[in-house]
Amino acid sequence: MKSIAAVPMPVPAQVDLANCAEEPIHVPGSIQPHGFLLFMDAQGRVEGWSANVPAELMAALELGRPYTELPLPPACAELIDECAGALADCECAPMVVAVTVDGRGYDAIVHGAGTRIVAEFESRDVPADEVALFAVRAHSSIERVRRQRSIDGLLETAVRQVRDFTGFDRVMAYRFREDDSGDVVAEARRDDLVPYLGQRYPAGDIPAQARRLYVLNTLRMIADIGYTPVPLLGAPGGAPLDMSFGVLRSVSPIHVEYLQNMGIHASMSVSIVINGRLWGLIACHHMTPKRVPHAIRMAADVLAQVMASTVQSIEARADAELVEQSARVRTALVESLLIDEEPLDALAHHAGALLAATRSQALVAVHNGKVFSHGPIERDIAEAIVRALPAEASDILTYDALDEWPLVAQASLGKWVGLLALPFDPPGGGWCLLLRTEQIEHVSWGGRPEKTTRYGPLGARLTPRGSFDAWHETVLGRSHPWEAAVLENARLTQSELLRASNARRAQTESTRAQLLAMLGHDLRDPLHSINMAGTLIERGSTQSTLGRRIQSSSNRMQRLIGQVLDMSRIDGGMGLGMTLAPLDVSALVDDVIDESRMAYPTIDYVFANPGPVFVRADGGRLAQVLTNLLSNARHHGEVGRPIVASLASEHGWAELTVSNAGAPIAPDVAASLFNPFKRTSLHNPRNRTGMGLGLYIAAQIVREHEGEIAYRYQDSQISGQAGGQVIFSVRLPLAEMERAGPT
Repeated sequence: MKSIAAVPMPVPAQVDLANCAEEPIHVPGSIQPHGFLLFMDAQGRVEGWSANVPAELMAALELGRPYTELPLPPACAELIDECAGALADCECAPMVVAVTVDGRGYDAIVHGAGTRIVAEFESRDVPADEVALFAVRAHSSIERVRRQRSIDGLLETAVRQVRDFTGFDRVMAYRFREDDSGDVVAEARRDDLVPYLGQRYPAGDIPAQARRLYVLNTLRMIADIGYTPVPLLGAPGGAPLDMSFGVLRSVSPIHVEYLQNMGIHASMSVSIVINGRLWGLIACHHMTPKRVPHAIRMAADVLAQVMASTVQSIEARADAELVEQSARVRTALVESLLIDEEPLDALAHHAGALLAATRSQALVAVHNGKVFSHGPIERDIAEAIVRALPAEASDILTYDALDEWPLVAQASLGKWVGLLALPFDPPGGGWCLLLRTEQIEHVSWGGRPEKTTRYGPLGARLTPRGSFDAWHETVLGRSHPWEAAVLENARLTQSELLRASNARRAQTESTRAQLLAMLGHDLRDPLHSINMAGTLIERGSTQSTLGRRIQSSSNRMQRLIGQVLDMSRIDGGMGLGMTLAPLDVSALVDDVIDESRMAYPTIDYVFANPGPVFVRADGGRLAQVLTNLLSNARHHGEVGRPIVASLASEHGWAELTVSNAGAPIAPDVAASLFNPFKRTSLHNPRNRTGMGLGLYIAAQIVREHEGEIAYRYQDSQISGQAGGQVIFSVRLPLAEMERAGPT
């Protein structure tokens, strides 16, 4: 039977940058010339070989001939036999052995390629003892890399060590971004070479199919860029040989041209693969042809695997710390919400911790139409951001760049272009907005990143960049992207906030029903008193107390109804409708205390007027705050002890305090003093006419004055009085007054 002659295998059509993304680089149809290749079917029958097989072996080659009939070194034949057995389980990883063919030393690398067995013979010019010395140095390098505790330190160490044991002129570490562009983040080079450190290379420099091969086969060597490819020979019409895992695989002419444009004559790349993604790359360049023995390359490959493991550990540790930090913040925030604290107050209290846990620079919160901000963000920008939010949203919202925002909002954002928005109470329009500033980034591209056109014998074609001088570009309108760990923790936080808001809303509805029931009960008594007084007057009674009874009952009803109306305005997000104007607080305190003395002549009120202290305030509302504080002191203070009011101004603030002798307020009660519907206020025998709304409304009034209200306790050693003092303080910003008068 006549044997079939082997013919050249198909090679990819000519490509340029316009179609290189479709180039089948894993089936090049040729190899680099510093070695030769055989491939067989799963039964070990020869299917093809490279055209440069040594003469002694070439004479015995024939399509379909079993490899056992070829003059192969026994050690290589054993690997082929082992690979044939492994292919039955659909996997044959590369195996290496040193052999001699036709009196020349080779590293024989045998591996599986689909249903084929591939035997590559890479020539080895370095003596075995020298390779062993390199291996010892490589092992020491791996240990140095393993000890690193930061990614920057890891990459810096890796490029120095790889250059040390391989001898390349330049070794660089690339770190890839989410868009697949890569930055040179570490470099070790010959002193006379132009540095590439800090330059960025566009994603198009590594097409998708090349990126796939970098992940599959983590090491690739080009010994001489100027090589002439050696064609593969096989049966006519035979399937192309998949060389995804080949060490002699010929490379794309586009990549060859790319390296030639950089002045490089030899290169080696080692992939850093994490979770199946090309995280980084160790790229080695040499200005003259260079071959690195297979054993040394494998040491570099092991080093890259150690790097990947170390990077993964470092990133996992950082993510774990972030998760732990976020969990602490989330727990504290939810605890604040669950003790009936106002959502905006809770977010304000934990704003700094939220910024740290999300790596943000500012926080804006909105609820029931009220807006709070924390950080160096202007009020008008915060309000513009709130207006740009969607009307309805249930999931978190993120922006990383200015052009992602609604068009109408872009001109109002200033530097705040990064947004992580958490809707936490949709019925109340509740949002927690975390913001990042624009990162004005000066990018040094490795040459102008746009493709260029070159004219040749076949006309115009797109070609790799010819210049790799740094080409600088300033990138505006982008923030640092939101990290996956931050987004995951944000979703957990939003879930907890929604749960707390729903619980709070359910509690509010319950207490609202309780309020209405209590209001109906409390209004029944004064209405009954008024009705009885009216009946007696109608019958001609002349009792002198009837008028006072009607007035007292009417005032009580007016106070109860006023509190309910105020609470409704606050809950509806309308505010209390105040008109601010310059006001002398000392005169106001004098007036309110005089009224209290007349109404309660048995109570000792003390106030030392310090003279005029002006703030911008609504006089009626501020009097409401003071009246509430005096009423609380009267109801809860020790009988027979004075109620003391004081007023002072310092550092741009006016501080008004009301104190009474008494025991300290229990911590759990103090935590909810300024919340509505406090259980301690219901049916309190010392405050039978109250519903627990007074301090809540007072706090809202003070907040709308851009002030602060607080409780503290002062024991007798500090106060200098017998017994401790319960103190409520109100701080308001001083007003700048223009006093008219003679000049």
